Amino acid sequence: MKLYNSATRKKEEFVPNHPDIVKMYTCGPTVYHFAHIGNLRSYIMEDVLEKYLRYLGYNVKRVMNITDVGHLTSDADEGEDKMLKGAQREHKTVMEIAKFYTDAFFSDCGKLNIKTPDVVEPATHCIDEYIKIITKLMDTGYAYFAGGNVYFDTSKLERYYIFNDFNEEDLAVGVREGVDEDTNKRNKNDFVLWFTKSKFEDQALKWDSPWGVGYPGWHIECSGISMKHLGEDLDIHCGGIDNAFPHHTNEIAQSESYLGHKWCNFWMHVHHLNTTTGKMSKSKGEFLTVSLLEEKGYDPLAYRLFCLQSHYRNGLVFTWENLDNAQTAYSKLVAKIAALKPGEGEYDEAAAAALKEKFCAALDNDLNTSLAVTALYDVLKYKTNDATKLAVIGDFDRVLSLSLIEKAAKKREELKKEQLSGGFTIISESGEADAEVEAKIQARQDAKKAKNYAEADRIRDELKAAGIEVTDIPHGAKWKRI
Repeated sequence: MKLYNSATRKKEEFVPNHPDIVKMYTCGPTVYHFAHIGNLRSYIMEDVLEKYLRYLGYNVKRVMNITDVGHLTSDADEGEDKMLKGAQREHKTVMEIAKFYTDAFFSDCGKLNIKTPDVVEPATHCIDEYIKIITKLMDTGYAYFAGGNVYFDTSKLERYYIFNDFNEEDLAVGVREGVDEDTNKRNKNDFVLWFTKSKFEDQALKWDSPWGVGYPGWHIECSGISMKHLGEDLDIHCGGIDNAFPHHTNEIAQSESYLGHKWCNFWMHVHHLNTTTGKMSKSKGEFLTVSLLEEKGYDPLAYRLFCLQSHYRNGLVFTWENLDNAQTAYSKLVAKIAALKPGEGEYDEAAAAALKEKFCAALDNDLNTSLAVTALYDVLKYKTNDATKLAVIGDFDRVLSLSLIEKAAKKREELKKEQLSGGFTIISESGEADAEVEAKIQARQDAKKAKNYAEADRIRDELKAAGIEVTDIPHGAKWKRI
């Protein structure tokens, strides 16, 4: 399996550090509000990676943090405190806000079939770990105390910009337009490890430390949580592309300075979900949630399919039209699978192996989910029996997680109930929905019930002239385009 490594800017063969385990770390949410669907794109793609590694036979331990303290809105340790802002907005305590939105996040993940990581650790649970790391960085000269805060000294590093396919001028923390320069810093790129003094005098959560009562900087959280649960090395660190700088850059700086050796082998960054006007973000008011999609009648798994149809390293443009197309494609796919007959034929190992080879080839090439979805459609077209097709689709869905077998079985039961109740069922061979075609087929059925066979034949001829072939089936009709 080859993965694109953001740290080296090339695809590399994935080889874990240890033969018995893959250590995977995912940057989790800051739980001050609902996650929008742009945030969730990253978690969907990271979920596919974890599940594919397990599909290949790896033992994976995946850890995710929950940021429930001290994350500021600016890269320069400036701006509003997100957790405090959320608490003030809803007249709750910070911890009440954290619990509510953590639960909401995992509820959304459940609707999208995103597996909960093996370890989920709130940042507030690991204060001792942060203090231990910062203390050693102070002792070894990688950190300094100034103006009441502890800063990491980036001048001590041979190389700071790891993900340097960016413009360095654009990355200069503290000198961006509209950001006040922190005069306590020795260097413009230095960052806070521990706050005792900030503009947030009403900071809700504070702890004792060797440097005074305060709270951790954002970046130290992931280093501390990762080391607590995964030890001194990582195989894969995941996150959105907006985390590459400064967050992941600073994680590498402090972790490797503390450990004295390389920390993480692979860095996976998922690119933005964009609107027609640019990156989707809460600050811009583009707040599309899973619940909102549901309210509008969309299946959350149609959104998952929408994400899978694009490569994770490409920006993805969200429009309602694009989501409509994904919803239609998902419904058709389920209908096609529902039309397969369970138990029809013996499992064909040769056919299954050929189909699986194509599926794995797609995902082995830097997690190409778009081609993996194509491989799923190829199963439906393959010349083999229905039992084999259903088994292979179920196998692929261990990774894609679209609930295809479950949804198809439910659809199959619904059709059966309609038939038993004497209802008239109209289905298309492709799973397509076409209200105009279905209305004409129903009108033909009504004419037949009224024994107006001439009208029934006229409608059938009209449909045929429009390229629609209708076949009568028990308790209904089946149609296809010809």
